[in-house]
Amino acid sequence: MLIAALLGLAGLLGGSFANVVAHRGPVLWGFANRPERATGRYDLAWPGSHCPSCGHGLGPAELVPVLSYLALRGRCSACGARIAPRYLLLEALGGLAGLSAGLLFPVPFAFFVLALLLLLMTAAAVDSETGYLPDALTGPALWLGLLVSATGVGLDPGAAIFGAALGYVALRGVEEAYRALRGREGLGRGDAKLLAAGGAWLGPGSLPFIVLLAAFSALVVIGAQAARGRSVEGGTEVRFGPYLAGAIAALLLARPLVPPSVAALLGAP
Repeated sequence: MLIAALLGLAGLLGGSFANVVAHRGPVLWGFANRPERATGRYDLAWPGSHCPSCGHGLGPAELVPVLSYLALRGRCSACGARIAPRYLLLEALGGLAGLSAGLLFPVPFAFFVLALLLLLMTAAAVDSETGYLPDALTGPALWLGLLVSATGVGLDPGAAIFGAALGYVALRGVEEAYRALRGREGLGRGDAKLLAAGGAWLGPGSLPFIVLLAAFSALVVIGAQAARGRSVEGGTEVRFGPYLAGAIAALLLARPLVPPSVAALLGAP
């Protein structure tokens, strides 16, 4: 339990940093414009955490993951501007990711799992807000999976490499086929790279289940939106990255909880 608690704390802090990456990363990667208030140096470390509306610098009491957001009721203490719910969501998910990794997996594999989950949720946040899945997030997720396999605490290296290659080629094939049939973009390269990362962590046998679970989740969300009156047509953009990231995370966390026969059906080695 001590390891799980420590990983839960690390996940809370990691979720807080994930918010920094999700907010500033798109600017650094060229996906978004630099904030008007930002002058001089601008990166993940500088300027310090502040309210994007009024520029108020956040003190230590305003930087406690989850608790600060709840205490402030989602508002800036200086100007009262609304703080995006994504800040609370990523911090809470980070804490849950760390706790789950510590409870479900042995050390040191649990540490690697937490790192992957933090990368996945950051990638999902960036894609949902910008429509891009940057290499700066999908690349480390992929290479971390291959590294873990090489250390002997994850998949067999051959299965990890084959899973990564097959995942990338499969979605690239779907992307090219869609472009040929419809004459426009469907899936992006980032989706293929993210599925490659899933293949490196879960193996080639898991790829159909990742895609099916992601597609099912997307259909459920789209159906719920349509039921609330949102217009959904053939050309409606669906950012698939968050669903892929969620499916990879769900299948990874499910493996220790299901019988070996079910885990084998889901592609476990």
